[in-house]
Amino acid sequence: MQPRLQPSSRAWVHAIGAGALTLLLSAPFTLAQQPAGDDTGQQAFNNSCRTCHSVKEGDNRLGPNLNKIVGRKAGSLPDYNYSSSMKEAGFVWDQDKLTRFMVKPDEVVSGHKMQPYGGVSADEAAKVLAYLQATGGQ
Repeated sequence: MQPRLQPSSRAWVHAIGAGALTLLLSAPFTLAQQPAGDDTGQQAFNNSCRTCHSVKEGDNRLGPNLNKIVGRKAGSLPDYNYSSSMKEAGFVWDQDKLTRFMVKPDEVVSGHKMQPYGGVSADEAAKVLAYLQATGGQ
């Protein structure tokens, strides 16, 4: 029979330390097994959109900010100079329309100002959409 460790004993502190170390060392493996979240979406956004767009409200750059883009009427931000094609598009951005625009923008709004942007893969568009929704783009 082993003696019971007391919280004030050095052996108890070492036993707790070993358990904490085991937990710490296993954490990266556990995190790696989790599904990709904002990191892959943010990376996709950074690679494809960040040069011209921001997700911060009011932060218009070369392109309009994408804060609360889902549910917004196309071409409707008051502080951005959209192309006439985008102003007259006549639709509200939903998940499907935004995904299609990211993949083949000319097929959704011909005459947009996003030249020479030619689109991304459907997989990349899904990652960007997830990121936009997680950061206030919904």
